[in-house]
Amino acid sequence: MLVGQKSGVVYALDPDRKGEMVWQVRVAKGGINGGVQWGMASDGQRVYAATSDVMKPPDGRTNPDPLDPRPILVDSTQGGGLTGLRIGTGEKVWYTPPAACGPKQGCSPAQAAAVTAIPGVVFSGSMDGHLRAYSAEEGRILWDFDTVRDYETVNGVKANGGSISGPGTVVVGGMVFVNSGYRSGSIPGNVLLAFAPEE
Repeated sequence: MLVGQKSGVVYALDPDRKGEMVWQVRVAKGGINGGVQWGMASDGQRVYAATSDVMKPPDGRTNPDPLDPRPILVDSTQGGGLTGLRIGTGEKVWYTPPAACGPKQGCSPAQAAAVTAIPGVVFSGSMDGHLRAYSAEEGRILWDFDTVRDYETVNGVKANGGSISGPGTVVVGGMVFVNSGYRSGSIPGNVLLAFAPEE
């Protein structure tokens, strides 16, 4: 059994031995909105963990009280990255650092959204609004789409893309679906996007 935590640690547990720990590996700094936030994915050989580490407290607080009403600010230089771990041993097969965050208001490179894996490809969305497809073998970015823009929608509702967080990308019937815009994301948005292979 594979478990990722906001602490930034990924664990392998043996369910046949009352959850005995097989290995543990740190993949992120971790924190309130850090570490592995929404979920990992596996292809049976490797487990893929995206790193959030999205927020930094103002005034130099290093371990803020979650009940503290003072705001926790987005840091445009912190967070993000995707790690591929070998399931049998916890060995880091590869790590792909986050792409630099651009000048967008409220931008963060953090990759808080759940990860999705299909044969040969891993999808990870980020708080800067990018959806990226990575090579499962080596972590190389195969495809990158910036969802932060205005869209003409099928139902005529005004829509724009924003931060990608929470649920992961859905892949079904040769199509890729992703929500862009998250209720507490750093870039607001309200759109469901559908991608098809180029012909």
